[in-house]
Amino acid sequence: ESALVAGICSVGADVELLGVIPTPAIAYLTIKHKADAGIVISASHNSYEYNGIKIFAGSGYKLSDELEGKIEALIDDFDSVPRASHEKLGRVIKSKIDPVVEYTDHLAETVTGDLSGLRVAIDCANGASSSTIVRLMRLLECKADYRFYEPDGLNINDSCGSTHLENLQERMRSGKFDIGVAFDGDADRCLIVDETGEVLDGDRIMAVCAARMKQQGKLRGGAFVATILSNMGLHAYAEKMGVKIECANVGDRYVLEMMLNKGYVLGGEQSGHVIFLEYASTGDGQLTAIQFMDILKNSGKKCSEIAAEVKPWPQVMINVAVPNSEKKTIAERTEVANAINEAQNELGEGRILVRASGTEALVRVMVEGKDAQKVDAAAKSVAKTIESIV
Repeated sequence: ESALVAGICSVGADVELLGVIPTPAIAYLTIKHKADAGIVISASHNSYEYNGIKIFAGSGYKLSDELEGKIEALIDDFDSVPRASHEKLGRVIKSKIDPVVEYTDHLAETVTGDLSGLRVAIDCANGASSSTIVRLMRLLECKADYRFYEPDGLNINDSCGSTHLENLQERMRSGKFDIGVAFDGDADRCLIVDETGEVLDGDRIMAVCAARMKQQGKLRGGAFVATILSNMGLHAYAEKMGVKIECANVGDRYVLEMMLNKGYVLGGEQSGHVIFLEYASTGDGQLTAIQFMDILKNSGKKCSEIAAEVKPWPQVMINVAVPNSEKKTIAERTEVANAINEAQNELGEGRILVRASGTEALVRVMVEGKDAQKVDAAAKSVAKTIESIV
């Protein structure tokens, strides 16, 4: 943080420090207080040593690929960046904002129903939601039980949070809770666990929220945005509910881009990044959680009954190590193309997608279909072919 602040001040910009708060809180407060930008130091769903920087424009939206590229180019040629003269150096401003109060008040105001008495098991991933979720649950009068909410700077996402759901699933099976919620480290995503221990990913959460928004007349365009990896079960449910799905490339920025271009107000990913543009400019785990909790409490149903309305098709994802120089073209290789065609014929109804990772030296083989055994066999067959030629 100190290094980042020093760098910003050195080029003449002022800095207001807000402490440890969720990433979407920064996006919200950047808009509310008319800042030129909002910056978060975060490892997202990873362990602390993977800390990076997330930047929001004054609009509250993440930066475009083009602008990020320009910033990265400046980092590579930092000596050319003009510095401010000593009389124009930026200052560190003592904040008059109470970020926790302002952000949680905003979230609570998005709930239209009565959540009082709802029994909620929460996993804070030893991350940023630890600073806000207790006040939010009190505002909504929920009966919440918190775990992994004592961050020490090193234990974030350590065997907890939305990527490690085992503890939350065990708690849910105790019969003491109506719903379980797990955030990632910076709380821009969440996953939900029902009272049987079954996990609801972002696809299923979105589907349920889209159906309610359509009933309320709030689903602009009668559609929402998912990604190319979204489960076919989501598409089947949406069709049944008379809702249209548009698919963007993987990544919440691409989901948001399509939402803005087409005028939609709901979008997200399987990972639990869900964007409610009526209330937020980016994915927000706590907002997603309370919107789903509102649906649950006022439905009179169990969480598992709501979950059962959206039946995901069996889906398998296998990561295969492939050099960065080859990963974007590996699916075009004759051997791989033939393997995909053969596997597709065996699979029948379903699909096979081979996609290069955007951040790692690997490709992801994703297969889904109605027959779980055929899905598994197809994924292993294609993955084995890729492994044999790299």
